[in-house]
Order: sequence, then C-alpha cells, then structure tokens
Amino acid sequence: MAKAIHSMIRVLDEARAVDFYSRAFGLRVADRLDFDSFTLVYLSNAETPFELELTVNKGRSEPYDLGDGYGHLAVSVADLDAAHARMTADGLAPRKIVEFRNGDRLVARFFFIADPDGYQIEVLERGGRFL
Repeated sequence: MAKAIHSMIRVLDEARAVDFYSRAFGLRVADRLDFDSFTLVYLSNAETPFELELTVNKGRSEPYDLGDGYGHLAVSVADLDAAHARMTADGLAPRKIVEFRNGDRLVARFFFIADPDGYQIEVLERGGRFL
C-alpha cells in the first residue's frame, strides 16, 4: 500500500508563506533544503505525519498562475468555530462557515481560507469521514 507523505505547492515568498501556515494551522518548519535555484521547506505539526512542501524558486518575482486544475488542500480541526474566530482575529480573512448537507443529513461544516499565494485551504470540523 502507498502512504501519502506530502503535498507540494510553489510559493513566491518563503517567509510570508511560512508565517501564514504557522499562524493559521500551527505548521512549523520540519526541514529546509537549499539548492542553487530553489529551496524546499517542509512544514508539519504533531497532529499528522503528512507534510506540506513549499517550493521557492529563486529569482522568481511574478506570482504563480494557479490555473484551473488546482482545487484545494484540506485540514480538519476539533473546534471549527474557534479556529474561524482565531483566524479572523489574526487578520487571516477566512470565508464564512458553511454547512454542507445531503438532503437532511449534515455531511460537513467547513470554511475556506486562501494563503498568500492564492492557494485555497478547506478547514473542516472533525467528524464523520473528516477526522
């Protein structure tokens, strides 16, 4: 069986991206590998072994075109309302909390937030299939 270990996104400004993911999700730098033309920064926390890999291409000044193929990353939190309030107070501009239903059945409660490079992150309340 395969084990998911990380997802990679390209970011324009390493410090700005690391600051956002630290403040929003408590991710910290687990490793940083510097090469001649790019830097890889691996972010993680104690909640999961899965990591977010930030790729910073040196000398790039234009924002990345995310295109129409990218969807979103997803994270789960124990207390969605508290996470939303904390991110709002921290000036991170999360969008409104949504209740997603299939008929009368509540499937999920969530909100989206964008990182400094425009990547969308879905923040789901833990429960059901979203643990």
